[in-house]
Amino acid sequence: MTRTRNIGILLFDDVEELDFVGPYEVFTMSNEMYGFKGEDTRDNVLLIGETGQKITCAKAMVVEPHVSIADAPRLDLLLIPGGQGTRREVNNPALVYWIKRTAGTCEWVTSVCTGSYLLCAAGLAEGKRVTTHWAFIDALREQGGAGAVLEEVRYVRDGNLVTAAGVSAGIDMALWLLGQMHGEEHARATQRGMQYDPAPPYAAAV
Repeated sequence: MTRTRNIGILLFDDVEELDFVGPYEVFTMSNEMYGFKGEDTRDNVLLIGETGQKITCAKAMVVEPHVSIADAPRLDLLLIPGGQGTRREVNNPALVYWIKRTAGTCEWVTSVCTGSYLLCAAGLAEGKRVTTHWAFIDALREQGGAGAVLEEVRYVRDGNLVTAAGVSAGIDMALWLLGQMHGEEHARATQRGMQYDPAPPYAAAV
């Protein structure tokens, strides 16, 4: 279970920031937790863009990917975030093909929010249960390509396909995936390291 993996997070213009930054924090905090324990286990966490050029996100954050899709190594985990850009990228044959080809050798194939649009476009959700942001459940059902689109869930696992609901749900999914890859104890330690212990903002006020 505990071994070094290549984790790739796909980026594109108009990607939703927290969809990818949340899971990125989980996977990189995991590396830090191993460092605190003096252990050498590290995952290689990569931001991947179609061309490798800078990406302008949905809320104007500008990010430079580590590699392009042409230079990306073989991945063990592929994560596709959502955002307005997914509506455009489902009609990008080169990117959709790369997703389909890359997913074929992955241990885990995942999405956050409307990243599930791209999984469906690549044919990876056929006959499988998936989810997305609550506001786009009907649109994903209309798009087709999935066995069932579930609502009112944080994330759904069907085989090696794991899809999360909107935005912050990607953090929950990433922590669960971390437990699958590195054990529940390590995932809980990473969660504590992030001080990720959600409570309703107003109920939690002191």
